[in-house]
Amino acid sequence: QVQVVESGGGLVQPGGSLTLSCAASGSIYSINAMSWYRQAQGDQRELVATISSGGNTKYGDFVEGRFTISRDNAKKMVYLQMNSLKPEDTAVYYCNVEMVAITTTIMAMDAWGQGTLVTVSS
Repeated sequence: QVQVVESGGGLVQPGGSLTLSCAASGSIYSINAMSWYRQAQGDQRELVATISSGGNTKYGDFVEGRFTISRDNAKKMVYLQMNSLKPEDTAVYYCNVEMVAITTTIMAMDAWGQGTLVTVSS
């Protein structure tokens, strides 16, 4: 079994900062890309940022240099540092981990966390 757990969401004022964390655990053989997605109420889920196993990063156009994704391979964790937050950043943020897991066999899979709510409001 594998688990992906996000933390760090909450209420922040416009212009403020927040750091999200995501930890993967369980029977994991290897981890490839780690990503953050978000879904605002009534909207589709969209990619916020992704980081490859080699450290290459990609961001959604709306990020505009405000967010930084990073990872700690030894701890199987990924982080999202968010600065200059705007009310339109309000959403549930989800962590996605592309991994090779060990079950009754070795299999590639995408694992999702349960999400953490970020609310940007004064």
